[in-house]
Amino acid sequence: MITNQVLINKEGGVRLDAALLLAYPSSARAFVREAIEAGDVLVNGRRAAKGLKLRGGETIQIASLAEANDNTVAPNPDIRPRVVFEDAALLALDKPAGMPVQPLSRGELTTLMNGVVARYPECIPLGDRPLMAGALHRIDADTSGLVLVARSAESFERLRSQFTEQSVKKTYLALVEGSVAVGGTLENDLIHDPTLPFCRMIDAHHNRLTRAQQEKLRPLHAVTNFVPIGHTTVENEERTLLEVTIYTGVTHQIRAQLALAGMHIINDRLYGAFAIEGQDGHCLHALAARFRHPLSGDETEIRTPYPSWANL
Repeated sequence: MITNQVLINKEGGVRLDAALLLAYPSSARAFVREAIEAGDVLVNGRRAAKGLKLRGGETIQIASLAEANDNTVAPNPDIRPRVVFEDAALLALDKPAGMPVQPLSRGELTTLMNGVVARYPECIPLGDRPLMAGALHRIDADTSGLVLVARSAESFERLRSQFTEQSVKKTYLALVEGSVAVGGTLENDLIHDPTLPFCRMIDAHHNRLTRAQQEKLRPLHAVTNFVPIGHTTVENEERTLLEVTIYTGVTHQIRAQLALAGMHIINDRLYGAFAIEGQDGHCLHALAARFRHPLSGDETEIRTPYPSWANL
């Protein structure tokens, strides 16, 4: 962390944010913007915009400016993760629906990983993404269930390679609208819909995008297996509980592929399901994962409890 510094700007015609990055290359553009917006950077004693064009000769006071190595998950002991498995190599957590796995910025304090690093500080420096703190994968905020976290660099590398090789078998529960009689396999190339300001996946080959829009996007191949394991009726509307298995890890994979096949997850309004009054989140739960233990090499399966909506 850079604190209580005074910089005399000698260059004219340069933007304030660029001048700070040039003077302090250990910081980052996002941190410079954050410091300027917070009022931690003053130009000639006054707050200024990041795009201010400097003339030369200005006195720039820096009260606080984060550096790259400050970009870590902040511990929050008020977040108490539900631990379903723990050993020296890894943690398995049962994330509640409505909670993100990781923060998007170092100032965010209400995610699963904020609670993890408060209890397991050895996770803070692990992995190749600072704000993941050793988490090996993500699930959507409104999806509940299993999240695996490494507790050492060796465990992270060995488990991460299994995710990359697509050898980790991930099992989910999905409660969908309607009656599904038989299981099957869904295969799609998915892409992010570039016409929306938020994340939504669509089929790469059946959409209304122009050729130019499609050429800018990289299709991600997704394969999802599903089998019906239960049926129920709520207010004369049939619902089916599916056990879903995936090896790939495309964003919104299960939600998008089930919807494309006409099986909408209950209350998943982003993908076309009917809204359920009084219900937060959608009925998708990461139930289990099967992988090789990073230390022993033994085949290992870790499971979480069924959510209440899956007890038909």
